[in-house]
Amino acid sequence: MKTQSLHKRESELANANRQLEILSNGIFQNGELPTFAEKIKETQQFPLRPKKLEILQINVGYMCNQVCEHCHVDAGPDRKEIMTRETMEQCLEVIRNTGAHTLDLTGGAPEMNPDFRWFVEEASKAGIKDFIVRSNLTIIRANKKYYDLPEFFKKHNVHVVSSMPHWTRGKTDKQRGDGVFDASIKALQELNAVGYGMPDSDLRLDLVYNPSGAFLPGDQASMEKDFKKALMEDFGIQFHNLFAITNLPISRFLDYLIASDNYEDYMYSLVEAFNPSAVANVMCTNTISVSWDGWLYDCDFNQMLGLQVASKVKHISEYNEEILNNRNIIISQHCYGCTAGAGSSCQGTVA
Repeated sequence: MKTQSLHKRESELANANRQLEILSNGIFQNGELPTFAEKIKETQQFPLRPKKLEILQINVGYMCNQVCEHCHVDAGPDRKEIMTRETMEQCLEVIRNTGAHTLDLTGGAPEMNPDFRWFVEEASKAGIKDFIVRSNLTIIRANKKYYDLPEFFKKHNVHVVSSMPHWTRGKTDKQRGDGVFDASIKALQELNAVGYGMPDSDLRLDLVYNPSGAFLPGDQASMEKDFKKALMEDFGIQFHNLFAITNLPISRFLDYLIASDNYEDYMYSLVEAFNPSAVANVMCTNTISVSWDGWLYDCDFNQMLGLQVASKVKHISEYNEEILNNRNIIISQHCYGCTAGAGSSCQGTVA
């Protein structure tokens, strides 16, 4: 298990342009596989266009207490990029005036931003219907200053979406690091204790599954049943839904694919599993992603590849929903990950 980000290791894949080169060349350049643009042209879905904005996803920083093997953000303790309160103020102005009904805070570990609680308190006053915080769970047990997060989340009716690779210690720790499983179980039990995840509770607790290797996730509904059965029997833990998310071939997962000589096979798997009916509901059609420094992207994945929105409005400080809605969505070969099988988004399957 590596303990430093690609950025800290000065890996060539820390450079988004290098990742895009890999995704554009080789088997896609020589015609072995169709590019994503070619593929959606076949189904008359090009260019990809936004629909009504529903979700504002804000990345409040890349700092994290974990260094997960598959992380598309390349987050870690050594990442110092953190959203300032000034940029948060600009986000709040947009939240108050946008048509979005869901606010989705992500990271890194969003809770590590020193202004995280202030931002949650201010944003919760803005009338958002679904207020999501994407927590890695272990942050709740990482330091005493985080121990009261379950109560804080409850106070603001935050919808907690938590990463949980597997219901077994071995598979979880292999992907996320030694001790992650035990800390995650403890955190889930604490969330349950304040009412999160209970069958009739409005305190939403959902789990996220990412495959641990170079393969696509299985059936989401079947996995949810397995997770619920195992976590209840072994630990008395309850949760609402499981989201199965396909690992996209970018950042640390791309590094893993290349190092394990699985890159081409994985791309073949994604292309062969392409589902045209998933294209209509991919996250970039109803989401705007905001980076820690306020730049706008079609999705969280494009953010990590430095692919800003194709609009004259590119920063949260100049936000204009009408102008943004009149744009084409930027695509590349990583988009196959969101359209494979039942599709994949931050909310799980889409088809």
